[in-house]
Amino acid sequence: MNARTKADETAEKIELKMNEASTPQTPEAATPKKKRRASRLLLMIAVPAALVVGGGYVWATGGRYQETENANLRQARISVTAEVSGRVIEANVSENEHVRAGDVLFEIDPEPYRIALAQADAALAAARLQVEQLRAGYQKAVAEADVAGNEVDYLQSELGRQESLTDKGIGTKSALDSARHDLTKAKEQYAVAQQGIASARAALAGNPDIETDDHPAVMAALAARENAAWKLGLTTVVAAGDGVIAQASSFKEGQMVSAGTALFTLVETGDSWIDANFKETQLTHMKKGQKAEVWIDAFPDSPLEATIDSIGAGTGAEFSLLPAQNATGNWVKVTQRIPVRLRLEANDDLAAALRTGMSATVEVDTGKARGLPDFASLFGSAVAAE
Repeated sequence: MNARTKADETAEKIELKMNEASTPQTPEAATPKKKRRASRLLLMIAVPAALVVGGGYVWATGGRYQETENANLRQARISVTAEVSGRVIEANVSENEHVRAGDVLFEIDPEPYRIALAQADAALAAARLQVEQLRAGYQKAVAEADVAGNEVDYLQSELGRQESLTDKGIGTKSALDSARHDLTKAKEQYAVAQQGIASARAALAGNPDIETDDHPAVMAALAARENAAWKLGLTTVVAAGDGVIAQASSFKEGQMVSAGTALFTLVETGDSWIDANFKETQLTHMKKGQKAEVWIDAFPDSPLEATIDSIGAGTGAEFSLLPAQNATGNWVKVTQRIPVRLRLEANDDLAAALRTGMSATVEVDTGKARGLPDFASLFGSAVAAE
């Protein structure tokens, strides 16, 4: 009896489970599955839509900042030369040494130029003395002309007396001829004296009262003296600005230098700028005076402020030694780059650490984003086309 009861109970349980499996689900049980399907569908639509909207926003608001990594720091490089020839007696420079404006870099033996200056002083003194002599000569010529004029006046009156005596029969003809001869000779001497005055006046530049230092000969001597003094000053060479000495390894005391020969280079650290090469498609809204931010690769955590100073006159290919020949038939369009110069704002913290040629990244604020397209005009154009 107990065995039959257990078998019946087992059969009832199996039949109950089979009935439950064959019985259709009620609406209450199916609702969670429909909700999950709707959520998945909404997610599949919302995610692409969000991506499209976000991408469109990024595109529309982008384009204002133009960036390039093709940029380098530049600093003014001064080729230091000797303006006079001579032997170096003092050298105060060494490779990679920091110098300040006005520091003495080297000195050339000044003795030959001191001698030249002394000679110029002597020549100047001689020129001034010569002017004084010319002035005295002029005064002498004037005095001689006065004497000759008085002699002419005397002989003129003497000739008149001889003519009167001859007319009265008292004077002789020989005395009259002698008086006439003396008068003619005196007039000629007076004319010579007048020429002497003109010559002395010309020697004084046409002005007997001219100042000594205004005389051409003295002015030439003064110029020669100033030139000698200038050359003497050039024997001491000083730094034109703050910077770093480069290419001075072989510059030593005792070597002979020639005027105009480059000896070493001074890189001015106080004059820095950026040469950035932007793609031609990035220059649409780029103008002089726009602000930019610069990151030097050596100091990535210290951005520098900069301003566009100028935009190049042409692409790099236009000024290359071997410009591209696009008429060969093998032409491939390549986006060109145009150099843009940016002037760095003063930064005392990094000024001493910057070195010419350093790589940089530049970001220019053009102030103009792409913006949304004009769909109304596009739609109008499409309708007009149809």
